[in-house]
Amino acid sequence: MRNAASILGIIGGLIGIFVGLFGYGYVELSENVSEVGELFGVFDNPGFIQFASFIAPLLAIAGGAMAKARALWGGILMLLSAFCFFAAFGFNGFTMFPIGFVALGGILGIAAGKPDEPKAHF
Repeated sequence: MRNAASILGIIGGLIGIFVGLFGYGYVELSENVSEVGELFGVFDNPGFIQFASFIAPLLAIAGGAMAKARALWGGILMLLSAFCFFAAFGFNGFTMFPIGFVALGGILGIAAGKPDEPKAHF
């Protein structure tokens, strides 16, 4: 269970890097080129979008890396990452895999009460 949580968190974080790069870049582009913002729209809270674009993939990869040694902490970090992705970008075609992989990895990490290794977190 810890291995699955680790792999899901890392893969979800790597996919989430692309979502984060697009989100951060679009905020910068729409703020610097007003025609882009008028044509495609702007985010309501660009500071939060930029923050979540950076922190959500970081939490996912860190949680996935921690899942083998500290499954509870890794699971909590992955669930926070999934929440950041959802709060910033919503659930759509671009975010469904990062959110799904990271949330499932977080649930598996927290559910690893009887771990493969002798150190339990309950």
